[in-house]
Amino acid sequence: MERRLDIELRALRSDLLQMASLAETSIGKAVKALVVRDLALAEEVFAAENEINHLEIAVDDRCMKILALHQPEARDLRFITMSFKINSDLERIGDQAINIVERVTELLKEPPLKPLIDLPRMAQLAQHMLRDSLDAFVQGDAEMAHDVCRRDDQVDELDDQLFRELTTYMIQDSRSIARAMNLILVSRHLERVADHATNIAEEVIYMVQGKNIKHHAGQEE
Repeated sequence: MERRLDIELRALRSDLLQMASLAETSIGKAVKALVVRDLALAEEVFAAENEINHLEIAVDDRCMKILALHQPEARDLRFITMSFKINSDLERIGDQAINIVERVTELLKEPPLKPLIDLPRMAQLAQHMLRDSLDAFVQGDAEMAHDVCRRDDQVDELDDQLFRELTTYMIQDSRSIARAMNLILVSRHLERVADHATNIAEEVIYMVQGKNIKHHAGQEE
């Protein structure tokens, strides 16, 4: 007979995956709204933020109830502790999506500054990192989590590259400064999404291997 605790843990996992899916979709919609210049798409991100916030509260409540009613031990306790941390990272990813669409609403008021190539690539990388970090969590796959951490460097490189390019635009034409700064901020928000995905992956590595690689992800083998 299945333990009540197992049922509760499965429901907790399901809530986290739903939250991750919403956060990932929001990031995709936010950047697509910029690329295709669709303000209605940007508005959908604001609507999803409410759902993400409700789920964050629900996950925290579920974790607290499990701790109070079942007093889990060992691996189950580590899973719940991780769930608290992942819940926080996912909520912050939702916040980053909102930050992006706020920049998008400003950018859509003016003509495009440049073809958008790096930002959609950054968004795609960050979304895949988020998806894989949650898969690693569910499967207890440390190798997949290590791979997510390694990919963070790719997002950082694109962020640096875009910053240099947009700085050049601002130097050459002062009329481009507002648009360039907004694009730089979008890039920085995407870089933060990748950081949150990396945080989740690092927690998976700690859960599975008992190895703390925070601040050393770039040095790992």
